[in-house]
Amino acid sequence: QGPLVESGGGSVQAGGSLNLSCIVSGYDGDYSYSAGWFRQAPGKQREGVAAVGAPVGSNGDTKYAGSVKGRFTVSRDRAENVLYLHMTSLKSEDTATYYCAADIAPFAYFRLDPSDFTHWGQGTQVTVSS
Repeated sequence: QGPLVESGGGSVQAGGSLNLSCIVSGYDGDYSYSAGWFRQAPGKQREGVAAVGAPVGSNGDTKYAGSVKGRFTVSRDRAENVLYLHMTSLKSEDTATYYCAADIAPFAYFRLDPSDFTHWGQGTQVTVSS
């Protein structure tokens, strides 16, 4: 599996929107893998933002951090193996380096915990100015 390549970061004013994309390589034909977005601000620990999984018997499930729920939307194109993060109503506290991650375990997404994910992208910077 891997590598993962993010794109779409940039600078935006508070209240604006940004879309991130991540090409998830190495999971072709595996439709049950977990994938997610994490972020890390300077001096802070990496934290979960949003993730998707596909436990057996489900059509897919998503998890969001409380701080982004209602503002961010995670989705993926399984056929193209691309993970997306649509971010709206951005706040200055959303400023961070955003990382895409994936893991073969269908339930890895559930806790939004970075330690549950094996493969990582290099990150893309998101800066929100107030």
